[in-house]
Amino acid sequence: MTRLHSLLFVLLVTLSVKAQDVAQRYPLIPYPTSLVPASGQFTVTAQTALVVQDSRFSNEAKQLQTLLESGMGKRLSGMGKGPKIVLQHDASLTNSEGYDLTITPQQVTLKASQPVGMFRAVQTIRQLLPVTIEKPGQALVSLTLPAVQIRDQPAYAWRGMHLDVSRHFYSIDYLQKFIDRLALYKFNKFHLHLTDDQGWRLEIKAYPKLTSEGAWRTFNNQDSVVLKRAVTNPDFDLPKQFIRQKNGQTQYGGFYTQAQMRDLIAYAAARHIEIIPEIDMPGHLTAAIKAYPFLSCTGQEGWGKTFSVPICPCNEPTYTFMETVLSEIIALFPSPYVHIGADEVEKSTWAQSATCQELMKRENIKNVEELQSYFVHRIEKFVQSKGKKLMVWDDALEGGLKPSTAVMYWRSWVKGAPQKAAQNGNDVVMTPVSNLYFDSPPGIRSVENVYNIAVVPEGVTAEQTKQFLGAQANIWTEYIPTENRVDYMAMPRMTALSEVVWTAKKDFPSYQKRLLQHFLRMEQLGIHYRLPDLTGFAEENVFVDKATLRIKKPLDSYILRYTTDGTQPQVNSLELPADLTISKPQTVNVAVFTPSGIRGDVYSLRYQQQAYATPVGGASSVAGLSCLYFKKYFKETKLMKQQKADSSYVINNVVVPKSVNAPSFGVQFRGYMTVPETGVYSFFYTCDDGGILRIADRMVVDNDGNHFPIEKSGQVALQKGAHPFEADFIEGGGGFTLKLKYSLNGSEPMDIPDSWFTH
Repeated sequence: MTRLHSLLFVLLVTLSVKAQDVAQRYPLIPYPTSLVPASGQFTVTAQTALVVQDSRFSNEAKQLQTLLESGMGKRLSGMGKGPKIVLQHDASLTNSEGYDLTITPQQVTLKASQPVGMFRAVQTIRQLLPVTIEKPGQALVSLTLPAVQIRDQPAYAWRGMHLDVSRHFYSIDYLQKFIDRLALYKFNKFHLHLTDDQGWRLEIKAYPKLTSEGAWRTFNNQDSVVLKRAVTNPDFDLPKQFIRQKNGQTQYGGFYTQAQMRDLIAYAAARHIEIIPEIDMPGHLTAAIKAYPFLSCTGQEGWGKTFSVPICPCNEPTYTFMETVLSEIIALFPSPYVHIGADEVEKSTWAQSATCQELMKRENIKNVEELQSYFVHRIEKFVQSKGKKLMVWDDALEGGLKPSTAVMYWRSWVKGAPQKAAQNGNDVVMTPVSNLYFDSPPGIRSVENVYNIAVVPEGVTAEQTKQFLGAQANIWTEYIPTENRVDYMAMPRMTALSEVVWTAKKDFPSYQKRLLQHFLRMEQLGIHYRLPDLTGFAEENVFVDKATLRIKKPLDSYILRYTTDGTQPQVNSLELPADLTISKPQTVNVAVFTPSGIRGDVYSLRYQQQAYATPVGGASSVAGLSCLYFKKYFKETKLMKQQKADSSYVINNVVVPKSVNAPSFGVQFRGYMTVPETGVYSFFYTCDDGGILRIADRMVVDNDGNHFPIEKSGQVALQKGAHPFEADFIEGGGGFTLKLKYSLNGSEPMDIPDSWFTH
């Protein structure tokens, strides 16, 4: 074959591979920096040689060997002249986590300059192998890997997940599983929130009462909430192994010994994951103050106007205590960071303390915010003396921070905080509550919202972008008592974040296709993930004569089941037909099930019969909607009716006017909506906090109350023409979300054109 013919052949092969669905052939999350498809596949058998050309990769070679042995039930040889898997050192790869992976039908070659890069390459191999490798006892005679050329490295250095083990306690075994999942998706930071008001979770040898007393509690108000939810959902039941009887009391809790934590740190390090400890201070320390009352200014724990009573920054024994605790923490954790929280501090006891007044006068401290900074600076000086770097939540910016302190930005309603931190010289990790608090209820847009976060916000200079280390999602566990519930809240949102912080050029449609195959892998791993959302319907449905319910399964292996008697669908409920005809008012409960019996969310679809609403005559033709603005806090939208508006606007669509800047407010949109054709219209109303939508004097969507971003949907039957339109929205503080879309005849939800609105 001539050289020209060879080139043409390669080109044709490449085009043939590209014509296939690349996302399906290479279902990698996060997606690599560069991926060039190739034809053919490499077959792994027991005769395949595993060749390690550099001893620095011996740990990663063992992990690859274990992975392949799990898939085939046999170890690979290290010998042989046949097909090989080769681990090579390549000093030209300058990023420590970078790697090259070449798979041909003859050989698999993994290249890296550092063990961490080789480990990332092994995880890519893992994701390219059949999902059956994840479950012991399903050994295959051979395994296949698709031919490909990958060059890869992370976009950001901080790729993190956080878990709060204080509100509820989780076993070391589960923390290891959590670390395994971080490794699979190329995370490198595990932020462990070890202490809070509800429990102290790590042994401190100098202060044994922190765990003998501080690690246990009688049931609190949050426990009561989850126990009520457990009646219908066992994922909310308090784990029995963490409940004990002592002194005639039922106590709930637990803690990790330093030996257990040392083993966990080593387990994470073998997977190139750094555990960052957080010992929250000066607030969120009720558990410690109960055990050692001298820590507070009043000599007792309690609750202030907003948060718990903090420790006292004006007494020297406080610093002796904290420095002793931190000395043990620093000796235990290799991470260069020590996180002290410094958020949500109730400072009223400080303001009332004579000792604090004396200290503030002596140190020329003007207010209690600066007093908090005084505390943070002293702790930072101690932490730095031990060779570590201090990290705090962005609340601590209020009284001033030194540039040496690293900041986690979470208060998404404080829009300028990341820019302020960067201007001050602080390194920043993005963890905004609006998208990256995985304790917030997941919904139909939650994965997409995670995928679309900006790791570097607008308004920073090119030089300051270097200070944005990356991003992290946080799982606060007030209402997450079980490991299954952690799984549900984290997955699949965690996979979206993994791509945000690793892959420079994101592609959400491609990610969605790849994610479907990861659900199958999660099943093999025993992850109780949140199943994909069902779409194509509204929660509140109407029909004129009859309606047809059609729901497409996210995966062919799933089964849709339904009930019409008010009960929840179970594994033995009727399977939903392709077309279910609705001809009378009723409620249809639908859920999707995996082959193993895991049930997804239950959707209650309520149907009512409606005549088409008659359009109004003489509707105004003035473009836009009238908008009334109330600069107040409301728990419900109806409370706006009792108030006088602070301002009024004319606005083109259902959006909050740009000039609105109050932390809490309400808005009312009024006017007419002119629809171009007769039909049953679906509306999808996303609100954070709450909203009400009425069209043609009919309630369409009730999404009222104070809550995280939630999309609710409803339908209304409308004749062609203009109809009265009312939309209310309230924001309780913490950053808002307001979106309204529509659908007709089962179309994808779309933005409502401005031209439809008049007033």
